[in-house]
Amino acid sequence: MTSLVAEWLDLAAPFIAKLCLVCLFPLSALDKLMHWDQAMKQARSSPIPAPAAMLVLGILVEVITPVLIVAGRWDRAAAFVLMGFCGVTAVLFHRWWEYPLLWSKQGEGKSHFWDFFKNFGLVGGLLLVVIAGRYAPVSTLTDHPFTSGPQSISRVTR
Repeated sequence: MTSLVAEWLDLAAPFIAKLCLVCLFPLSALDKLMHWDQAMKQARSSPIPAPAAMLVLGILVEVITPVLIVAGRWDRAAAFVLMGFCGVTAVLFHRWWEYPLLWSKQGEGKSHFWDFFKNFGLVGGLLLVVIAGRYAPVSTLTDHPFTSGPQSISRVTR
C-alpha cells in the first residue's frame, strides 16, 4: 500500500467507524422534535421525573455527543455519556420482559426485545471508543489480518 493511501486510511477508517456508530442519534433527535407529542407520550410512559425536561436533555445528548465523538473532541467522555443514555433508554423504554407473548408471531414485545439488545450493542461499540484511545494503523491490520485486536498486533510487531 502506498504511504499516501495508508495515511488517508489511517485517518478515514476511525472517522468512518465513529460516524457509522453514531449517525442514527441526530436523526432520532430530529424525529423527537418533529413528533413531539409522540415523544412526550413515550417519555410519560416511564417512571422518569419531569418527562419534558428529560426529553429535551435526551435530544441534546443525541445531537451533541455524536458530533463530539466524530470530531474527536472529548470523544471518550461523549461516548461514555451516550453509553449511559443507550443503557437507560433500553431499560426504561424497551422492557421486553413485560410482554408474555414475546415469541408469538404477532408478539407485541418483539420490537422491544430487538431494540433493547440493539441499544446494548451500541453500548458495546461506544465502550470501544471509551477504552480504545489510539487506533491501530490500517497498514498494521492489513499486514496481520488474523490477529485479534490492537493488543495482539503490538505483540506481532515487536
